[in-house]
Amino acid sequence: MPTAASAFGLRTRLVLAFLLVAAVSAVTTAALTYREARSAVLVRAQDTAVASFREEAERFVPSLPLDPESLRWNLYDIAARAKPHPWIVFAEYGSLRASSGDRPVSGVLTAELRRTAHTSPHGTFERVVKDAKAYLTIGMPVMTRVVAGGRAVPSGLVLFAVMPMTNEEVDIDALVTAARDGALPGLAVALVPALLAARSVLRPVRELRRAAHSMGGGQLDTRIAVRGRDEMAALASTFNESAARLEHSVQELRDAGTRARRFASDVSHELRTPLAGMLAVTDVLDEDAGTLDPDTARAVRLISAETGKLAVLVEDLMEISRFDARAVSLVTDEVDAAEAVRSTLSGRQWLDRIRTELPEGFRIRLDPRRFDVIVANLVGNALRHGAEPVTVRLSKRGGALIVEVHDNGPGIAPDALPHIFDRFYKADAARARSSGSGLGLAITEENVRLHGGTIHARNAPGGGALFTVELPFEGPASASGAPDGPLPAQASEPPDSRDGNGATA
Repeated sequence: MPTAASAFGLRTRLVLAFLLVAAVSAVTTAALTYREARSAVLVRAQDTAVASFREEAERFVPSLPLDPESLRWNLYDIAARAKPHPWIVFAEYGSLRASSGDRPVSGVLTAELRRTAHTSPHGTFERVVKDAKAYLTIGMPVMTRVVAGGRAVPSGLVLFAVMPMTNEEVDIDALVTAARDGALPGLAVALVPALLAARSVLRPVRELRRAAHSMGGGQLDTRIAVRGRDEMAALASTFNESAARLEHSVQELRDAGTRARRFASDVSHELRTPLAGMLAVTDVLDEDAGTLDPDTARAVRLISAETGKLAVLVEDLMEISRFDARAVSLVTDEVDAAEAVRSTLSGRQWLDRIRTELPEGFRIRLDPRRFDVIVANLVGNALRHGAEPVTVRLSKRGGALIVEVHDNGPGIAPDALPHIFDRFYKADAARARSSGSGLGLAITEENVRLHGGTIHARNAPGGGALFTVELPFEGPASASGAPDGPLPAQASEPPDSRDGNGATA
């Protein structure tokens, strides 16, 4: 399942990160500017109003006892000189209340403001929000001009001014709008350097991806152009150095593999001629072994057997070298699978020893010679290292022919199963001197692959080893060519291949 990060490309993430930084910077700058500007607007209006109202309160000398009507006219007069905006002036004197406005404003005045205004000779002020509207409220006591003990004393009359801060709110809203309207074009402008920065970062990354893909395809001479001296240039240089070392190492391995294959092929080829002569001599000696004394006869038979093993090994090595050199091809023909299996078993005189389940009608295109090798190796293994009865079964699964060879032996050791098709693998060290070459199952696997099929080995639930070959009915895509060499030894005398590649009996 793709993660959230993988849902976006690197370019998108870089642009988004760039825009996020720009947005955070713009919002932070706008917030700080808004805070400072708002504070400046409010403080300026507040200081002007408080200073102006204090002057009016100090200048006002009421006539005592107070007359409500004359007090109201005095409040009108004070409100008329309001700065920086009109005030609504409210007066309290004991139980007497008077206001310069038609609508009541006493609800805006808080108890804290009233208490401080009555007790502090310097007055007080508050900013109050009521019904989503902001007000500046000021409370100032009116001092008497009568000096008692060298100081002025409160007259008991307290004046309150309520100034709606509508203009300031409008100015603040204008600041918010300006910050918002300025941030959006700023982000749009920031998109251009974001795209340029993403391009400068992604260009070497794309080149690196293409180069890595090219090297994965086998072009080990791929290199990246190094531009500049930044981190991406250092990465390109490191990649080029690593690619050069990898190319050198792979070339050395290829050369070593080529030499090894040529050596095995040359040795096998050179051994075939003397081995042919030795086999002819040992055949003659075998025929005359009965006329020799017992010790000489045993020696002759031992030499003959070992020479036969060597001949099998040489033929198997030559066959493996052809596979390694990719010098093999298929000579295909359409055959009846059941008839091909019966031909293999009959040619080796195994029909009486093998149980068969060979339904008719399975026509398949394959190389008959190599199919013969596949069946002969698997059945020979089962007879040699399993236990009779051995069953060969044909079936069809989808578009593939299934060939199963099942014996009733002890099966394959679990630790040997992963290596069953390895070359020269010995599941049982005690059988290192077996009669087989140790290459039979490896050659079988190569022949199956050449047909575009698969082969698997496992232990059957009821006991015994079970080898399953799956071959497509239509054959591989390229299945033509000339014969690529003599028939390997397995086709005529199946080797002890499981001895070299798998389970113990």
